[in-house]
Amino acid sequence: MSQLDLDDLPPRVAAALSKLEPGEELVLVRGGLVIARLTVADTAVTEPAPSDFDQLPEEERVSEILSQFNAMIHDEF
Repeated sequence: MSQLDLDDLPPRVAAALSKLEPGEELVLVRGGLVIARLTVADTAVTEPAPSDFDQLPEEERVSEILSQFNAMIHDEF
């Protein structure tokens, strides 16, 4: 899945995209040819499923984070 941040777009384009309503279709055109058709989805907010990490006691979570950080530092240098 590709993601496009509206903050990275020119203001006029970002404003036009943010005004689209759920169910509206956006047609991307280049040189008079249709490149893509995108349909705006409903923005339903859902709770993320709890992961195994979330079930760990706080001390173990901190230990896991520090362990991963340490591994990233050692891999980088």
